[in-house]
Amino acid sequence: MRRKIPSTQALACFEAAARHESYTRAAEELALTQSAVSRQVGALEAFMGMALFRRTRHGVQLTAAGADYARQIRRQLDAMERDTLDAMARQGTGGALQLAAVPTFATRWLIPRLPGFARLHADVTIHIETRTRPFLFADTPFDAALWAGTPQQAAHWAGTRSTVLMHEDVVPVCSPQLIAPRRQVGAQAVAKLPLLQQSTRPDGWAPWFEAQGVAAPRARSGPRYELFSMLAAAAANGLGVALMPAMLIETELARGELIVACPRPLRGERSYFLVSPAVQDERPALALWRDWLLGQAQAWLQAHPAAPDAAGGTRNAKYVS
Repeated sequence: MRRKIPSTQALACFEAAARHESYTRAAEELALTQSAVSRQVGALEAFMGMALFRRTRHGVQLTAAGADYARQIRRQLDAMERDTLDAMARQGTGGALQLAAVPTFATRWLIPRLPGFARLHADVTIHIETRTRPFLFADTPFDAALWAGTPQQAAHWAGTRSTVLMHEDVVPVCSPQLIAPRRQVGAQAVAKLPLLQQSTRPDGWAPWFEAQGVAAPRARSGPRYELFSMLAAAAANGLGVALMPAMLIETELARGELIVACPRPLRGERSYFLVSPAVQDERPALALWRDWLLGQAQAWLQAHPAAPDAAGGTRNAKYVS
């Protein structure tokens, strides 16, 4: 079936003219004549059967429909250019993967491990953008997502397959100076310290204190920060004790900027998933990525035993699909 798509030359002329709202400046950018740009835009308007520009005494101005179409076309042209450059750089081998990821997990756990992937698969380029909520893969350029949520939420992400990478085990951490000269304290002592809160999880501390059998009237009090990275910085600077997933503060723990105030981890409700479209023919580059990522997660889990749950037992930390 023949696609109803205008020529890329017409789209490029229209996008440049829309961005500048000037045929003359678009022509200068594209190394064309002003009349050539005008003809291309006119051909595009005829193809679509609608006006994209209004002609004024001072030049041209986008119509409402033209402005909306320009925003969409600009994204598509940018994606085509990016994909073309990736293919040219790879000379037909390997490929590029577009990944959506929750920001702190990507910055603190994934990116420090990416050099290992690059050494094994130098012909595969990884692009990462931030996404925190489920989306439709068909409406985005993404090949896969690194996402945090509950198994129930993952099951309702339509048209996808998901694999658990690791569970979000949280533990109280703080600056060494906050509890000096002690290196660790009990749960009752933690309840008396300034508690740092995550604004998106206002009840984060309550389950931890309940699991320890400790009354904590101030469990919901304390300064609030939106991101885990903000919590880590606040804790490292002595503002209080934070309830953090250990996987996100490996650097601070290794440097001694943070210490585990009370070695009583708790299994949270959320897990980290690799999510991808549910298709039969998966891209080879994505299959390589999946295998490598699962190996990295497995190595981390082996080095960090599963945390106890609220009942005092442990939950299975193996991968499930």
